[in-house]
Amino acid sequence: MTGPHKSIAQAFENATLRINLSEILPLREVSDQVKKSVKYAQIAASIGEVGIIEPPVVVRDPHIPDQYHLLDGHLRVQILIERGDSEVVCLVATQDEAFTYNKRVNRIAIIQEHKMILNAIRKGVSEERLARALNVNIANIRSKRNLLRGICPEAAALLNDKHLPLAAFVELRKLKPLRQIEAAELMIAMNRFSTGYAKSLVAATSEDQLVEGRRKIMKGLTSEQIALMERESASLDREFKLVEQTYGADHLDLVLAIGYVNRLLSNARIVRYLAHHHSDILGEFQKIVDVPQAA
Repeated sequence: MTGPHKSIAQAFENATLRINLSEILPLREVSDQVKKSVKYAQIAASIGEVGIIEPPVVVRDPHIPDQYHLLDGHLRVQILIERGDSEVVCLVATQDEAFTYNKRVNRIAIIQEHKMILNAIRKGVSEERLARALNVNIANIRSKRNLLRGICPEAAALLNDKHLPLAAFVELRKLKPLRQIEAAELMIAMNRFSTGYAKSLVAATSEDQLVEGRRKIMKGLTSEQIALMERESASLDREFKLVEQTYGADHLDLVLAIGYVNRLLSNARIVRYLAHHHSDILGEFQKIVDVPQAA
């Protein structure tokens, strides 16, 4: 029998808020070196052309009314100040998460950029204006606008915050939906998101999982090599699914084991004994407790 449901606290207030820039306190200064960077110039050009697309994030000061601390959006706010603007529309966080916020926010990934471009176009911003704002050509804007055409929603969700090149999505479109999901899972498991890796996944895919039903001839690869890649890819898929099934239990065992070893090493008498009689074991124990734990 389950206990009572706990309400989930909202991360942000229900509505955005227009705030005077003088009432926003940044958590860090924007250095002169950053102000001279290409990224800073691109953001400034974007704001000049289409305004703020992604609102900065602030949190209310618990002690001073009408005072806010800036959690995310330091470059955008600095650019507005330099432009002489007096206010900005912000998202208001409900908790002061200044210590962890930037660790949990990924810098803009290509799918997120795709969504922002679609949002700007829906608001009436022309492709030419977006190209000027982002300092790219119109073909680049159109490619990003059509980024997810031919990509199944499940694969897109998996890759939502990953940094893939445009050409990697061109490769993924060659795969049928189920294989796209498998390819996305393999990219995440291997932490490899390059076009080259995407091409290798396509090359290792059986023809019945390709959209066109047959593979184009690849220079430098014989049919025997391609068949071998298919078998190795299928074997890797099976191994990945087996690891996925036992990951939770294995991770719990690891956490418990590390906790036990950590308690052993907190005992000075045990550490002295190991140092005198089993220094090699002590060294291995210290390596185990030094392993960073995933959040």
